[in-house]
Amino acid sequence: MVEMKYEKMLDRLYLSLPEQTKTKERFEMPKVESHIQGQKTIIKNASAILKAIHREEKHLVKFITKDLGVPTAFSEGRIVITGKLGEKQITNTIENYIKNYVLCRECSKPDTKFIEMQGIKMMKCEACGALTSIKPL
Repeated sequence: MVEMKYEKMLDRLYLSLPEQTKTKERFEMPKVESHIQGQKTIIKNASAILKAIHREEKHLVKFITKDLGVPTAFSEGRIVITGKLGEKQITNTIENYIKNYVLCRECSKPDTKFIEMQGIKMMKCEACGALTSIKPL
């Protein structure tokens, strides 16, 4: 009987929590904000995305160029992609980058950085200490 009351109280408490506290992930990529200008697609919030994933713009731009097969450049806090692309396609490309070059393959945390060991680029997780090799771009 006491256990049942406790469960009901827990359920009621859980329902009263804000949505943000219910998510288990602490890493949240900013929503891609892009627009088409002539024959180019511009990612307006590239600086915010780079800040969230803790990576250099050069590496992300190179990945986007290779993944989408179109010329890409970083300018004034924005990524300029030659060609008309939808937000969903750009978001999928950036999520693919995060999966391969940001999140730890062992613990799935974003606390990683690139290091070089004996000429091989590695991703070191500062949360769990895992070392994984990364595919060169």
